[in-house]
Amino acid sequence: MAKRQLNRRQNWRIEKIQEERAARAAKRESHTLDTLEGGDLGPEQLGLVIAHFGVQVEVEALDGELAGQVCRCHLRANLPALVTGDQVVWRAGNQGIGVIVAQLPRNTELCRPDSRGQLKPVAANVDLIVIVFAPLPEPHPNLIDRYLVAAEHAGITPLLLLNKADLIDAQNGPALEALLAVYRQLGYPLLEVSAHEGGGMQALQERLNGHVSVFVGQSGVGKSSLVNSLLPGVDTRVGPLSEQTGAGTHTTTTARLFHFPGGGKLIDSPGIREFGLGHVSRDDVEAGFIEFHELLGHCRFRDCKHDREPGCALLKALEEGRIQQQRMNSYRHILSSLT
Repeated sequence: MAKRQLNRRQNWRIEKIQEERAARAAKRESHTLDTLEGGDLGPEQLGLVIAHFGVQVEVEALDGELAGQVCRCHLRANLPALVTGDQVVWRAGNQGIGVIVAQLPRNTELCRPDSRGQLKPVAANVDLIVIVFAPLPEPHPNLIDRYLVAAEHAGITPLLLLNKADLIDAQNGPALEALLAVYRQLGYPLLEVSAHEGGGMQALQERLNGHVSVFVGQSGVGKSSLVNSLLPGVDTRVGPLSEQTGAGTHTTTTARLFHFPGGGKLIDSPGIREFGLGHVSRDDVEAGFIEFHELLGHCRFRDCKHDREPGCALLKALEEGRIQQQRMNSYRHILSSLT
């Protein structure tokens, strides 16, 4: 059954109710914060936001006597919105609840459009995007290329990961190998693993160590299986934190940061497993196709659209095999979707 469409007045009423609820929550939060700051607060210390819940966040202490411990914190009103992965300065309270007093600059941030189409950050300081695909469901080169463009635009290193390698057979093998050959030729790092059987997982873990990673990819490629294989105690580890900080804190819509024993970190959230390209320009898309870099600016016409124009450097490279037809098709498809 199709979902019933809301009319304009119903949408307005829903937004108004949500705004009123948010205002009441902010008022309660302000009162709580005033009470906390009126009492005894500990010294300023560094912390890492490992989860975000409405107007509060969970912070892991990075130094001092509380190093390694997790504390629920309130945010001062003058601070911008914080996301998982943010580094902050905070002060512990005497009732187990702290206060965020400052946000440190972000190295990178991942954004996605909200319900109104406006971009909002959902994770900070990520330095590795793991683009997951599999034999089934059949991988789409255009989707992989969209993730590569998004990674380039965000300034984050991509890693291509073929999961479910145990499902490769004589029927799908040739097409998969042709797909992988395109990205190998371009120099993208690529791993083949099987979360189900464990093949290649050690190599993946070694690649993730020392990085702050996030998995992206279409539904059904096994992202959750990968997370469970890499973090077998994830449910056990989340449970105690929920008991310390309150019930109902672990939800599927909350980005949460987990630690690997080898020193890496993983931010897991449905909100950042897929992100669109509505915020990028034509120049950003071209920059995301790394084989274009040495060719851009060498076309006969300065405003070349790389379609049918004479003297186009990209079309010449396509004819000579220096650009793959698959990649040119993706480039044109992405541009048409932006329009």
